[in-house]
Amino acid sequence: MESNAPIEGDSLDRLTAALYEELLRLAHARLRSERAGHTLQTTALVHEAYLRLAASEVAPVDRVHFLALAASTMRR
Repeated sequence: MESNAPIEGDSLDRLTAALYEELLRLAHARLRSERAGHTLQTTALVHEAYLRLAASEVAPVDRVHFLALAASTMRR
């Protein structure tokens, strides 16, 4: 998928599936900075970010925008 390709329809589902491994890497990097003993797992963070993005009114424009939105959502 090109980074400037327009996104439409069920884009969030498609992008999440296509970039799932990259989302896991982002989540893992985010959780490394958490305190020892935290209970949130990498997969749970990705799934929580997906739910928040799905409820958001902001639609990703392209792959890069989607990853930026996901990373921002994970930080929150």
